[in-house]
Amino acid sequence: MIKISITENQANQRLDRFLRKYLANASLGSIYKIIRKDVKVNGKRMNPQSVLKAGDQLVLYISQEEFAQMKKTEPDKNRTITKKQFSVIYEDENILAVSKPFGLLTHGDSREKKNHLANQVIDYLIQKGEYDPRRDITFTPSPASRLDRNTTGLVVFGKKSEALKELNRMMKERDGIEKIYLTIVAGNLDRHLQLVDHMVKDEEKNLVTLSGCDEDRVMITDVWPVENSHGYTLVQVRLHTGRTHQIRVQLAAAGFPIIGDGKYGKPSVNARMKKEYGLTTQLLHAHKLKFCGRSWGGVLDYLEGREFICKPPERFERIKKDIFG
Repeated sequence: MIKISITENQANQRLDRFLRKYLANASLGSIYKIIRKDVKVNGKRMNPQSVLKAGDQLVLYISQEEFAQMKKTEPDKNRTITKKQFSVIYEDENILAVSKPFGLLTHGDSREKKNHLANQVIDYLIQKGEYDPRRDITFTPSPASRLDRNTTGLVVFGKKSEALKELNRMMKERDGIEKIYLTIVAGNLDRHLQLVDHMVKDEEKNLVTLSGCDEDRVMITDVWPVENSHGYTLVQVRLHTGRTHQIRVQLAAAGFPIIGDGKYGKPSVNARMKKEYGLTTQLLHAHKLKFCGRSWGGVLDYLEGREFICKPPERFERIKKDIFG
């Protein structure tokens, strides 16, 4: 007999989905067999779609040996803590907004599985005593947005399950949240642009191209000029959709490539930026996050009207000052 108490971060999910996470090494068939024969919630049999609540008591009528084989692997107690490279912009009990530095991945990839922003935030919350991976086995604090390795600025994390669900919904539906970026582009932009394009992504090359097919994924971006000088423009960008390389590919296609952008930029401009500033990647910064105009309520209602700002890093400011004075 195995007893499991449902925590706040494990609540509000279906029984079958909870067990698939909790017993991560079990087959799908084994999960549904357990639900049919070997589990009770608060002393009662439940169907797979039953939604668990905080405080519910699950009893699994399986042996310790079976449980050990099926259970999700627990974190190593002696694992090395990742060095904190981010700075905190805003934090409360539900969310954490951080400034991601240049060169750091938001999530791990095949080459870097450990030292990335998501792991650094997890270690930060563990050290603060706000997250225990052994208690909340089916939940991990996670980012609701991501930035490319060489894009700097704001990334917001959900610290609790319900907050993360709400953030993900807001990001997906573009409901009540605005993301504003700053960048410098080649060319004199003197008017507002709304860019609407469709995209195709080459997964192998990690390269996005524009498509003339309306059935492909749409990209919508607003661009406002802030300052012009010497054939360059400081611009503010608002995303209405969140596609891979969206800002970079759309600005380049509109004739205003981001300086330093090796994939979509202008080679002659990039050569000058490399020579004068040592810039070898896109100069793009996630500058501002606004909570406004939500269509319906939720756990993050109290953030309505709040705005979080992340100042550009020193290199961005230095290049900006040199070009625009």
